[in-house]
Amino acid sequence: MKKEKLVLNLITSNKGKVREFKQILGPEIKIKHLEISYPEMRSNNPEEIARQSALMLANRLKKSVVVEDSGLFIKSLNGFPGTCSAYIHKRIGLNGILKLMEGIKDRKCTYKSAVAYCELGKKPVSFLGEENGIIANSIRGKFGFGHDPIFVPEGSNKPYGEMENCIEIKKFRRKSVEKLRDYLLSRK
Repeated sequence: MKKEKLVLNLITSNKGKVREFKQILGPEIKIKHLEISYPEMRSNNPEEIARQSALMLANRLKKSVVVEDSGLFIKSLNGFPGTCSAYIHKRIGLNGILKLMEGIKDRKCTYKSAVAYCELGKKPVSFLGEENGIIANSIRGKFGFGHDPIFVPEGSNKPYGEMENCIEIKKFRRKSVEKLRDYLLSRK
């Protein structure tokens, strides 16, 4: 008898995240993409946001769900934009962040990804992935999405935006999604 493949209900409006999840979780785990709007709590902790969102959505939809919250934390800007990265990206864009960084020598930053999984009637679990890097001096490349054209990962001299295979190598989201995969597969 053939084993049924595990199916995850991934809730996001970001098609790039859907591609990354599918690439990391396949072929063992299938992704069912649900694009649903929902209010997000405000916190500096992406795991707290992801867990609260997953719990709320599992209860609302009456099914198990996965959500991801990520953020770019720039050291010299006291962690800005942090978990408000998507909002800030829409408001001031990459050029706005680079403008804020003008004249700043310390360009260190950390990208964080928190993935939360919640089954109906249970407490959510979350998994954090982090990657250190620096903010580039200019927007570079056409690959990836979000802050990829200005995030230069540690050990590289170019941003993810210049790396055609950035979906395969982005460590911050890969780490959190792989932790989720290991958790789910260990329960089978």
